[in-house]
Amino acid sequence: MATFKLRSLLGLHKWRPKLLVCSDSHFSPFRSYSSLNDTSLFGRIGFIGLGNMGSRMADNLIKAGYNLAVHDVNHNVMKMFSDKGALTEDSPLKVAETSDVVITMLPSSNHVLDVYTGQNGLLSGGNPLRPWLFIDSSTIDPHTSRKVSADVCNCSLIHKRDGWKTPAMLDAPVSGGVLAAESGALTFMVGGTEEAYTAAKPLFLSMGKNSIYCGGSGNGATAKICNNLAMAISMLGVSEAFVLGQSLGIAASTLTKIFNSSSARCWSSDTYNPVPGVMDGVPSSRNYIGGFASKLMAKDLNLAAASAKEIRLKCPLTSQAEKIFTELCNNGHEAKDFSGVFRYYYSGKDEQ
Repeated sequence: MATFKLRSLLGLHKWRPKLLVCSDSHFSPFRSYSSLNDTSLFGRIGFIGLGNMGSRMADNLIKAGYNLAVHDVNHNVMKMFSDKGALTEDSPLKVAETSDVVITMLPSSNHVLDVYTGQNGLLSGGNPLRPWLFIDSSTIDPHTSRKVSADVCNCSLIHKRDGWKTPAMLDAPVSGGVLAAESGALTFMVGGTEEAYTAAKPLFLSMGKNSIYCGGSGNGATAKICNNLAMAISMLGVSEAFVLGQSLGIAASTLTKIFNSSSARCWSSDTYNPVPGVMDGVPSSRNYIGGFASKLMAKDLNLAAASAKEIRLKCPLTSQAEKIFTELCNNGHEAKDFSGVFRYYYSGKDEQ
């Protein structure tokens, strides 16, 4: 049934079964066509939210040969994409009217609600809709993801597709940061129907190196806040251990060697070390500039804490981590990379 549904998405394109090697019941013909760079299968891609992450993701779609329509509140970045050949629109509604697939990358849940259901939002034109697929890569709470998905699925399509009577939505937040967005090395955590995920996979692989199907609507958002929660707590533990070790007389470089060859080894010690001078090419080597801003980590921890409260789950480390990163931001370090918690919180230094 899934294969039948996805074949219909080919529209007028000729079906070439000899190209396919079907490995499961959810195999998508898009997988084979993507290997041939047949970007026309997706029509025009709308992209809304061209910030540090979104602009680089959209760039990679252009490099992959996709035809884009874009919107952002920043007119300078809109001009930059116009110069690259993208169609620029002055509202999310206009993007929806000219696109077959729409991707959003926005700062918060409120922004997502506004872009989808607000005035001149993607869904404000009423039924039916042109886009058959919506992908939201914002980091937001699962409840909002599920609400917007329900709103999308309650709409109908202008161009009926056999087996696709309503548009589909995927929540697909990313991991990897700005550098991974620029190099096309992001990991997508995807919630929604498996058929929609399979169909969208070539788009994910044009912007990243991995995509992981997480289950139903909202599960991608859940995976992202859990990932960032674990990352924050790990960074706090590593930073605290480094400060204690240095205070007791052991060099951070020595302690790093010990961590990375023993049971304390983790991403925060061997890939993203928070101590200046220990590792090249990480934010701690450039005064914590760039990387993942502390204000974003505080926001994600707030989402995790709110989600835990909603289901009455005790998460004391979540609460403490949220408190620490919120304090870091309130002390003027919100733009610094979150690994700056080592210097600005644990080390007692207060350089801007």
